[in-house]
Amino acid sequence: MLRARVGRRRFLLGLAATLSLTVTLRPRRAWAFVFEPVIHAHMAGETGARSNAYLVETEHGVIAVEALLTVSEARALRAALDALGKPLLAVLLTHGHPDHYGGLGVLIGQADVPVAATRAVDQALRADRAGKEERLRAALGDEWLGTPVYPTRLLADGDSLAFDGLTFTVRDLGPGESNADSYWTVQPGSAAFVGDVALNQVHVYLADGHSGLWLASLARLETALPADAVLYPGHGAAGGRELLAWQRGYVETYREAVRTLAQGWPALSDAEKRAPSEHMEAFLPSDRLQRFIVQSADAVAAELANEP
Repeated sequence: MLRARVGRRRFLLGLAATLSLTVTLRPRRAWAFVFEPVIHAHMAGETGARSNAYLVETEHGVIAVEALLTVSEARALRAALDALGKPLLAVLLTHGHPDHYGGLGVLIGQADVPVAATRAVDQALRADRAGKEERLRAALGDEWLGTPVYPTRLLADGDSLAFDGLTFTVRDLGPGESNADSYWTVQPGSAAFVGDVALNQVHVYLADGHSGLWLASLARLETALPADAVLYPGHGAAGGRELLAWQRGYVETYREAVRTLAQGWPALSDAEKRAPSEHMEAFLPSDRLQRFIVQSADAVAAELANEP
């Protein structure tokens, strides 16, 4: 009996030692923290043309999309960047209108940061700045940054840039809302930074005179973007593909209003320029960027007069 008890005790002690050894040697489960990129939106006020800029925060840095118009708005954007505590990795531009590039110098500061755009956007931006410099300085005073900053990384349609696990691909759309439009998609994910090709519930600028081509760009986006795409516009809140349909409706409504008034003439009288406001305010009862309705009338009349 004593021998049996001793043998049993030795067996239990050996089993306990074996179990203890097994638990000790079993590898611990690794729990890896995965940082999900965050898109921070900065929306300017009326003085800054209500334009948007975006800060795409990755685990180790930030990619900015657009740079706003005024010094004050760009400083606020820079403050938002600094609050994230991560370095600026790049600035991406969608087109060459000043409310998207004017604050570049403030945003970048003295850092050696690439400013990326298509070659067509770079050319349009330089021409836009040369043509509008005096008017912008007169209108904005010290809020206009007199020191120009231009793109330093020029890309072709379909080129991609990778930052901290994200791939940004640019698509060249040609003339549309501006003299050279583009948009950026991000992988992995469904984000598309569409610039001013598709806006959201604001009156739009058609004074570059490419409204017909703008409609073609919208058709291209309707085909190219996936069903779950999230569009980050140059003005207004982010949304889905419904932004494309809304923008198409706005441009078509404006073109028809001007066509009816102009009757084939390439320009409108001062009174006629104010007339489209009734149509567009019925389409969009908002005063956000309402001044663009009158400013765009002659350009669209001239465009329509030259269409077949």
